[in-house]
Amino acid sequence: MACIGRFAPSTTGPAHPGTLLAALLCWLDARQRGGRVLLRLEDLDPDRCRPEYATAMVADLAWIGLDWDATVSQHALHAHHEAALDHLAAHGRLYPSPTTRTELAHLGRRAPDGGWAYDNRDRGRDLPAGGWRASGEPLRCRLDDGIITLRDGSGDDLAQDPVAAFGDPIVRRRDGAISYQLAVVVDDAAAGVDRVVRGRDIATSTATQVALQRLLGLPCPAYHHHLLLLEARGKKLAKFHGAVAAATLRAHYTADELVGLLAWLAGLQTTAMPCRPRDLIAGFAWGRVARSDRLVTWTGERLVS
Repeated sequence: MACIGRFAPSTTGPAHPGTLLAALLCWLDARQRGGRVLLRLEDLDPDRCRPEYATAMVADLAWIGLDWDATVSQHALHAHHEAALDHLAAHGRLYPSPTTRTELAHLGRRAPDGGWAYDNRDRGRDLPAGGWRASGEPLRCRLDDGIITLRDGSGDDLAQDPVAAFGDPIVRRRDGAISYQLAVVVDDAAAGVDRVVRGRDIATSTATQVALQRLLGLPCPAYHHHLLLLEARGKKLAKFHGAVAAATLRAHYTADELVGLLAWLAGLQTTAMPCRPRDLIAGFAWGRVARSDRLVTWTGERLVS
């Protein structure tokens, strides 16, 4: 049975080299297996997502030669998200949590992703009489305590007790927006996604997502987390996104040149020889993909590593 993969970028800004590399690896993983691959535009954040970013994302991915078996905007899946909240509420898993990020910062306990861990202090609070829809506060989901045992396709051990590491996740924000952690598991299941390929910066969230899948009775896809492109910011390395957008890259590279460069950065080519994504399908294997992150610099005209 053919696999179903997905690429799910947020539409909070323009595509950048890291976006394009992630899309390419996700696409190659599915196409090399003879599977389907979907594009899901994650646009639930009302403060940061913009339609023009979504339009540009679709155009930039098409420009480098990636095609999709279906494209969906995440906001169109709202009925699935509400059904999941109904399920969690019916099983006594939802509770309002007014605790702010500032309060969590004062606790001073870092989560594995670098954010602030939540101490589950609001677990004893009940939903209002009108249910979760009547709550004006953020909603969290009470997860089961205990370690989630998990290893991804790269061989990385993702075992974690998400309750201890992060705390119960927010599933609906104060402004009513569905959180990433809930939406991603609901959307993957609704689309039949059974392979999730994404950057290793998301790896630490996997156990939380598996815990939510179990509460919702949803299947667990196979996960594979890949290298990141990093930029130097002073003495700190950060994900490569702020220095150059896809529109700038398109002014300095042909599509074939950029794909060849991305393939070289990923370890799929020994040189940055221009190519199209379809040229890489036959020889694609995760054993050829570099495990280590790559430091990349934008000179104003070219990407160098």
